[in-house]
Amino acid sequence: MSNTKALPLLDTADDGVRPCCTPLAERPMNAEEAEYAAKMFKALGDPVRLRLFSAVASHEGGEACVCDISDVGVSQPTVSHHLKKLKEAGLLTSERRGTWVYYRVEPSVLAAMGRLLAPGAAAAR
Repeated sequence: MSNTKALPLLDTADDGVRPCCTPLAERPMNAEEAEYAAKMFKALGDPVRLRLFSAVASHEGGEACVCDISDVGVSQPTVSHHLKKLKEAGLLTSERRGTWVYYRVEPSVLAAMGRLLAPGAAAAR
């Protein structure tokens, strides 16, 4: 596994995993929550990164070998750069198996992203 530090998109709680931030429409974010969310959105704001994230997330089992997702119209070093940015944002994890690196989107990351973008209590009325 990589020792790249990931942002705490998720915090552990007594009841499992919760997003770093409350839903955007529920209340104004504090500075720390905004920093975490901005890094996540910045990482996904690049079309190549969004395609790579989608390729991993939609791959069978939510995990993909870099050899299966590198055909996004850019060079291999550029793919590696973008995957690193996704990992730094806490959106992907990776594991080296032999000569290949496998990337995974944990289901809890997708759930946390969904909760962050969910309508708040005021919007549901």
